[in-house]
Amino acid sequence: MGIEGQDFSEMEGVSASYVEALYRRWSEDAASVDAGWQRYFGGLEAAVAGPSWQRKNWPIADTDALTAALDPTQMQVPPAPPKKGAAPAAPAPAPVDKDAVARAANDSIRAMMLIRTYRVRGHLAANLDPLGLAQRETPADLTPEYHGFSGADLDRPIYLGGTMGLETATIRELVEILKANYCGPVGLEYMHIVDLDERRFLQERMEGRGKAIEFTPEGKRAILSKVVQAEEYEKFLGRKYVGTKRFGLDGGESMIPALEAVIKHGGQQGVREIVYGMAHRGRLNVLANVMAKPFRVIFHEFSGGSANPEDVGGSGDVKYHLGTSTDRAFDGISVHMSLVPNPSHLETVDPVVLGKARSIQVLRDDLADHNQVLPVLIHGDAAFAGQGIVWECFGFSGIRGYNTGGCIHFIINNQVGFTTSPQFARSSPYPSDVAKGVQAPILHVNGDDPEAVTFATKMAVEFRQTFHRDVVIDMWCYRRFGHNEGDEPSFTQPLMYAAIKTHPPVSTLYAERLQGEGVIDGAFAEGERKQFVDRLEEEFEGAKSYKPNQADWFAGRWSGLSRPADPESARRSVDTGLDRKLFDALGRTLTTVPEGLTIHRTLGRVLEAKREMFASGKGFDWATGEALAFGGLVSEGYGVRLSGQDSGRGTFSQRHSVWVDQTDERKFVPLSTLPHGRFEVLDSPLSEYGVLGFEYGYAMADPKTLVLWEAQFGDFANGAQIVIDQYIAAAEAKWLRANGLVMLLPHGYEGQGPEHSSARLERFLQLCAGDNIQVANVTTPANYFHMLRRQMLRPFRKPLIVMTPKSLLRHKMAVSTADEFLGDTQFRRILSDTNAPADEAVERLVLCSGKVAYDLIEARDAAGDTGTTIVRIEQLYPFPGEPLAKRISRMPNLKDVVWAQEEPKNNGAWFFVEPLIEEALAAAGAPVSRARYAGRAAAASPATGLMKRHQAEQGALIADALGHSVRDEIRRNRESDKKAGKAAS
Repeated sequence: MGIEGQDFSEMEGVSASYVEALYRRWSEDAASVDAGWQRYFGGLEAAVAGPSWQRKNWPIADTDALTAALDPTQMQVPPAPPKKGAAPAAPAPAPVDKDAVARAANDSIRAMMLIRTYRVRGHLAANLDPLGLAQRETPADLTPEYHGFSGADLDRPIYLGGTMGLETATIRELVEILKANYCGPVGLEYMHIVDLDERRFLQERMEGRGKAIEFTPEGKRAILSKVVQAEEYEKFLGRKYVGTKRFGLDGGESMIPALEAVIKHGGQQGVREIVYGMAHRGRLNVLANVMAKPFRVIFHEFSGGSANPEDVGGSGDVKYHLGTSTDRAFDGISVHMSLVPNPSHLETVDPVVLGKARSIQVLRDDLADHNQVLPVLIHGDAAFAGQGIVWECFGFSGIRGYNTGGCIHFIINNQVGFTTSPQFARSSPYPSDVAKGVQAPILHVNGDDPEAVTFATKMAVEFRQTFHRDVVIDMWCYRRFGHNEGDEPSFTQPLMYAAIKTHPPVSTLYAERLQGEGVIDGAFAEGERKQFVDRLEEEFEGAKSYKPNQADWFAGRWSGLSRPADPESARRSVDTGLDRKLFDALGRTLTTVPEGLTIHRTLGRVLEAKREMFASGKGFDWATGEALAFGGLVSEGYGVRLSGQDSGRGTFSQRHSVWVDQTDERKFVPLSTLPHGRFEVLDSPLSEYGVLGFEYGYAMADPKTLVLWEAQFGDFANGAQIVIDQYIAAAEAKWLRANGLVMLLPHGYEGQGPEHSSARLERFLQLCAGDNIQVANVTTPANYFHMLRRQMLRPFRKPLIVMTPKSLLRHKMAVSTADEFLGDTQFRRILSDTNAPADEAVERLVLCSGKVAYDLIEARDAAGDTGTTIVRIEQLYPFPGEPLAKRISRMPNLKDVVWAQEEPKNNGAWFFVEPLIEEALAAAGAPVSRARYAGRAAAASPATGLMKRHQAEQGALIADALGHSVRDEIRRNRESDKKAGKAAS
């Protein structure tokens, strides 16, 4: 075992007996141990031998000379006679008492263990709780006695070899320094970190004599001013808007100067853009005093006014959910900042912020260094410990495609949730303990010490900018009022709130401290208060006449986009076909294997089939249509980002967008070789909630990239329901934030059971209103191709929910021709039956969506039915009422209109489309006024797990829709399933 570096802190875990044996070996042959131990034993002997051989007599940088000089074999050589005029030679060293050296080594080892204990556990004795209520007895192993030092031992010099910058120190001195370093207002947790450089970086900033937190007098006054502003702002809101919820920062005001330090110190270290996310506690204070949102705008919103111009609309949201963006400059360095809006669902904004930050890093070409764009997340203590999404986000921190180069996490640790005390809210000592899983350093800090909080924040910025890793600040403070200002907290925490009532505000404590230091006089703080309150009064008066005149949702990177036309407007359509030259070039890209790449033999057959598609112009399957859409967009300068569980290959081995060399696992992504745009496909962590939120945030920042999230099976999307409900469906209405995210959800009934059949189409349709999202269940590769390209080529963005197929990926009927991808072709919201009877002969119209259309067509043709036509609704929302009415109007002899679906009656699209079909029938003047339902009966589970039952149900619904024999349809379904099984094998 060796010791590297200038000090000997890495011998912390070494036993004394081992070191003594090693020393005896070194005494006999110095070369028998490595250089680190040579330095240690040489220095130790020098320390025991006396002052003339102290290390201070040697150039510290010249470690080789020092090692040589202290080598015992050289120490026995008599010194050379002094040269003429030279200083007298030092006397020859006295013989070394090896027993004394061994005892000194034992002392050193025990001293190192004492140091290590403080490094690991010193935070447990830190002065963190402003209220003094937390029971934090000094652990026994932080005492000298625990490590065998007592009485006279406390004042005997111990050799430390440069650890903590100390050659020697008494134990009494050492403990005093360690307490100052690790048990003051900042408690550092970092010894769980494996990387030695990261640990040393933190130690250098925390350890040693004179490592007190220091700010200049100007800096101290600036910190006090921000604390005063934070405090007076909350008081002002409380006076002007009595009884109104504001979720004030009261008690945590030290966060405001700390966030100022993030901007200023971050800017000095290369940060040019900060993306913030936070819950509602303290949000209004951050908006005003950090983000510089005009006070009069906030006061206008408090008075019931909208944040949006009257002609913009939207449902709006409560003020403590809103976001903003701004630019602030310190020392001539401008930093752009944005606070992402979010709902009350705790911590759900976290992945959105990370995704947005990652997207901006791509746009700024900041992926190599991660220096320019910094995500900052502000958490509550109970939510940080309680919400699993926090861990999902930590899990992104080192993963390709999701890494943001480190996030600064700031916990406002009120030491209470809504009404729940920490001991009932978590099983760990700190809310921050989850961060240890990714080896993030954690700085616990007393919120009543604004200097300590600001110091911890600056240190966090330095760490992040140096190592590009997550870091956590856990600010212990309190919540002066209840969960909101109308709440009574003494019902559940009477002792805490009795202490809070008599506890002075942060500004009072800090002002008294600065006055005692001679930094300010008695009038400074009051002058700051008066000046700031006068400004608030002016802004309050200005709010009475304030009217917003511009929305910011189509500014910046969203310039050139706008709100869409009416859902039925022709302006919604856009030509999305490719020109022939690009089409052929993409064909070559998708089928050419680079020289030297050994692909899987099955992939070779897939590529041969693709070559035949492009050669014949026929038989284009789903995966090829998708690849053409992606490739076309990239070639036209757009970005494409596809992520999900197993998306590179595709859950059903259909996509093969990543080719893996079978000899060395090199990866080749054909579409990434295209010029102009950027293509990336990522196999994501096994998460729905976190990854979907991340991709939503990514699309929020970059409307020029087609961002797609793919579920392994559509059923699993319900693990991300919060993101779907609160962001995808509602963000535009609540916060005027458009988004073009695409969700790909495998959906279709093939007898695979309740968790592998339904993407819960009905849930998405239930969320549809006000032209908020798009929901589609397309059935041909070409229509899928056009739908994806339409998403980028139209001058607006809307989230798109796609029920993607499973069996249709290779279905013989779900194919397209080359002509359907070329020229002036477009997405088609409804598709007519390719084998349909003449319109005059149609007596039964079966409307449906998705895979069941092919089952219906096959059954109809097998039965020789010449009076039934099948029309597919490819886009369910916005519902294509106008084109459907036109199509129906050409069928004068209709007698039966059916809606057929595979899902149970209480699932699927039936309850959504029924009134809309009725409207279309009326508009068409059809002889039938209403549609009837054909599908599975209502059920608690979305699908059966028994194949025989599945076949019976499928046969029954097909027969019902077509008016055929149920027995015949069951038989045909079984034969079809057998053929499909043979084809798949």
